[in-house]
Amino acid sequence: MRRKQLLLLKVGIVAWLLVVYILFTYQPSTTSPSLSQKSHNINQQLDKLEDELSKQSKFYSSLLEKLRGLQRQQQEDHHDDFRVIKDGPVLPILLIACNREAAVRRSIDLLLKYRPDQDRFPIIVSQDCGHKPTRETIESYGDQLSLIQQPDLSDIEVPLKERKFKGYFLIARHYKWALNQIFQKFDYEAVIIVEDDLDVAPDFYEYFSATYPILRSDPTLWCVSAWNDNGKAGLVDVKNGSSILYRTDFFPGLGWMMTKELWDELGPKWPRSYWDDWVRAPEQRANRACIRPEVSRTRTFGKKGVSNGLFYEKHLKQIHLNEVFVPFTKLNLSHLHQEQYDPAFEKEVQNSQVVSLTEVKSGRLTQGVKYKIVYHTKDVFKRTAKALGLMDDFKAGVPRTGYKGVISFFYGNNRIFLAPGNNWQGYNPSWS
Repeated sequence: MRRKQLLLLKVGIVAWLLVVYILFTYQPSTTSPSLSQKSHNINQQLDKLEDELSKQSKFYSSLLEKLRGLQRQQQEDHHDDFRVIKDGPVLPILLIACNREAAVRRSIDLLLKYRPDQDRFPIIVSQDCGHKPTRETIESYGDQLSLIQQPDLSDIEVPLKERKFKGYFLIARHYKWALNQIFQKFDYEAVIIVEDDLDVAPDFYEYFSATYPILRSDPTLWCVSAWNDNGKAGLVDVKNGSSILYRTDFFPGLGWMMTKELWDELGPKWPRSYWDDWVRAPEQRANRACIRPEVSRTRTFGKKGVSNGLFYEKHLKQIHLNEVFVPFTKLNLSHLHQEQYDPAFEKEVQNSQVVSLTEVKSGRLTQGVKYKIVYHTKDVFKRTAKALGLMDDFKAGVPRTGYKGVISFFYGNNRIFLAPGNNWQGYNPSWS
């Protein structure tokens, strides 16, 4: 609209100049009227032109004022957006790195690109391994970030049968040291943890800024994650679901926020290896949930790593990274509190129409209706999940993205719930 108005203004000015040029360069023929008549005609034309120019001047003055007002409003809106995120709590980013200089550069570049304020979101890169090229890459960013280095580079004892998983032991040791630095040395109240193989979305910081107060105020929550384990493009509502957030009993990781209080609880008993699976155990989770998005705010590009690309080509590579900036800090997210969320979620699942896997895959379901596939056994769940392209594994009996045993996903432009029967008694740790 603004471009059209500017174009109209330019066209008007050109037309005005053209009229003036024609009037003052027009040469009358030899058969023209008397001099007094010509003078009278010219005066009439000048009066008419003056009147027309006056009208045009008022029109374009009004148009210019409207454009200036629009520009001021846009500047104020941008300033307000920035002020909201700038004035919030300090949430440091802890980037875990080792020996992948190209990967860490890619991660840092995106974190810096989207960071709205350095004071609110200080980036602290914690490097293990002592890899010089990676360290030099990190140091090349100067005062845009801080570098800390894990000092214990000694070999680590690993049970003989687990020697091929030695990397998981080193990572657990690194995490414990780095988080102690964040909470004990630097005395931060919370932290957002990422690794050196993650891309982040444009609203990554906005997402965590808005969910931090919810995490603080609801004791039934213990983390906020930017990741959706079932976040493939064909399983999420990419078009309309970027602002949808869920509670989940499954710890997602891969770009997540925790508080100092949680580290005070977990730090003293931190495991020697496989820290993420350890976190998912009932003893640590203690019936608490995490917040996670419909559309992921992180995406891993780490095909190579300690997991040797496990699930990468088949699943992780296909996770859709959010591209639409959602102003979460301006939204009311109180519905994520358990006392509001649970009744609404349970009602939504109960009221959905029961269908079979075959019906869902047929593509003939009425659009705009919510559906439910019911499972009663582990085998039925795994078979159904696999057929739909969902992650079918369990950790301590909890399926990925599950909440109250329910998996919520998008399929064929319909919201589908993969839900346990009404007699569900809770997660069964043997389902692993």
